[in-house]
Amino acid sequence: MQYVQRIIFAALTATVFFAPCAAVAQTVKQIKLTEPQIQGFIASQKDMEAITEKMRGSTSDKPDPRIQEDLEAAAKKHGFANFSAYDEVAANIAMIMAGFDPQTKVFTEPQMAIRREIAEIKADKSIPEEEKKKMLEELSEAEKSAAAILYPNNIELVKTYFDRIEAVLK
Repeated sequence: MQYVQRIIFAALTATVFFAPCAAVAQTVKQIKLTEPQIQGFIASQKDMEAITEKMRGSTSDKPDPRIQEDLEAAAKKHGFANFSAYDEVAANIAMIMAGFDPQTKVFTEPQMAIRREIAEIKADKSIPEEEKKKMLEELSEAEKSAAAILYPNNIELVKTYFDRIEAVLK
């Protein structure tokens, strides 16, 4: 579960900073990924992490224009038209990566993965009841909005770069 959270955090940190919570909860607009997009995403992580590190701890509802400019510049440096295009690719990669078992590298559709995680949490006696209830509520909501992968080729493409993506997200 920490693996999924780390990927989603890396992909959506800037989105959380620049968008209201309601917008973040919306489903990801699925796009057909290309090798250059994935390579650009991998290459951009050091720059993006340095920029998003500046955002941590911010309590402002308004994005810092300098940080926004830095994100735009980093996205363009790595082959994206703008930060929004980068963010769209990052969200699609995160969605696919979240479906992979990190040990076996077997992909499971989002709804099935969520159902499996729900079953694991229900069976886990070590989780306090209050925490378990909250986790199950969140997963239930996630299951309602989980969409099937529209572009199966994205799965194979991300799998090809799985180790490199995982390495830059650590």
